[in-house]
Amino acid sequence: MSCLRLQDWPEPIVRVQSLSDSGLPVVPDRYIKPPSQRPSLDSASPTESSIPLIDLGGLFGDDANLRASIINRISEACTDWGFFQVVNHGVSPVLMDQMLQVWRQFFHLPIELKQVHANSPRTYEGYGSRLGVEKGAILDWSDYFFLHYLPSSLKDYNKWPALPNSCREVIEEYGKELVKLCTILMKVLSINLGLGEDYLQNMFGGDDIGSCLRVNFYPKCPQPDLTLGLSSHSDPGGMTLLLPDDRVAGLQVRKGDNWVTVKPAKHAFIVNIGDQIQVLSNAIYKSVEHRVIVNSAEERVSLAFFYNPKSDLPIEPAKELVTPDRPALYPPMTFNEYRLYIRTKGPCGKSQMESQKSPR
Repeated sequence: MSCLRLQDWPEPIVRVQSLSDSGLPVVPDRYIKPPSQRPSLDSASPTESSIPLIDLGGLFGDDANLRASIINRISEACTDWGFFQVVNHGVSPVLMDQMLQVWRQFFHLPIELKQVHANSPRTYEGYGSRLGVEKGAILDWSDYFFLHYLPSSLKDYNKWPALPNSCREVIEEYGKELVKLCTILMKVLSINLGLGEDYLQNMFGGDDIGSCLRVNFYPKCPQPDLTLGLSSHSDPGGMTLLLPDDRVAGLQVRKGDNWVTVKPAKHAFIVNIGDQIQVLSNAIYKSVEHRVIVNSAEERVSLAFFYNPKSDLPIEPAKELVTPDRPALYPPMTFNEYRLYIRTKGPCGKSQMESQKSPR
């Protein structure tokens, strides 16, 4: 694909928040999903079956049995769900609250102050309202802000919001804390795969990894049964830490043929496996489809922190996990090459992962 396709959006950008604020009684056609993709809201209340909730407190203590038990629970969650929630993770609850607060304030600034940060498909960095550059695509009911945190060469404070006043400092501190938590979780995943504890981190580039933040804003929607805040997809990167809005549920995770609505725990992070760890683990761990529903009564803000491999390193199944019975499922590919697909097509379930599989 030529980069010319990615210079600008194919159609004028409409901010979903402005549609919602206008009080329109119906969802415009551009946002109406085909019947097979529409959410079933009668089953959208959080179910008894939900993703595992894991207390990480014991990981940092001296009790070897407790530590082993936590590591084992994470292993089961990665195998059974691809998703889990963590509490007592070491990130300050005050910082988590501040982060949600500054972004709620940002999205309620006057439109002209947000438009200064309007993004393009070239980097996605900034204030956006669509993924994918296909003309006429059915869009999601959300706006977002995307920014790079690592590597330092891509971090540009001038592209981060200057308002509200403390925004840049809070983002910087938050990013630092989440990188720390991600490195701990990467060790746990490596141990659980039977690899050296630094294996995954080294495959990602050691200290030279990528990380970025996508802040999602889901405005109130007049017909939430016709659309989605974010279409079904698996995350293209390595691992995601989501800080949800714990006041209102919206994330749904695919479990078999069902969609399970996640009930967020207070001051928890929702952790999920991305496509790059599915590749490195030779699909022992799977990145799982998820999507976001919207509602007519409440807006929502959530923050997805993506922890990714260095963008130009070839990622392929770990040699230790390739056997005659389980050959390598995926050819080597860099994260840069891989994510170009989602930046062109937008979220498309697991079709991207399936298309990468090595021919048998």
